[in-house]
Amino acid sequence: MATVNELVRFLCESLTPLGAITARRMFGGYAVYCDGVVFALVARNILYFKTDDGNRAEYEALGLRPFKPFDDKPTVLPYFPPPDSALDDPDELLLWARPALAAAIRTAAVKKPSRRKAKA
Repeated sequence: MATVNELVRFLCESLTPLGAITARRMFGGYAVYCDGVVFALVARNILYFKTDDGNRAEYEALGLRPFKPFDDKPTVLPYFPPPDSALDDPDELLLWARPALAAAIRTAAVKKPSRRKAKA
């Protein structure tokens, strides 16, 4: 498989039909953004797309496993890898990326805005 930098570069080029794709280093991997919304991660040279109740079942039906940031802890994040074939076919990659972006937008919409404490 490609190095992480090559994978991130490939994603930034292949996913441009979705919008402005950027990537930033994050905790040893990368967060992939579309128009400022995080919808994918690259960790340990593996691509993971954002999921929620609207698209998670498709990943689970294929037996794909969620992102587990720590091998020694049970914590999993709502990001799943697409099938390997998606990295070989830009059209298939977009078929998995679009619902991931929609999930990220839905998730961002329900997050409550943070409240700042007023200074006295």
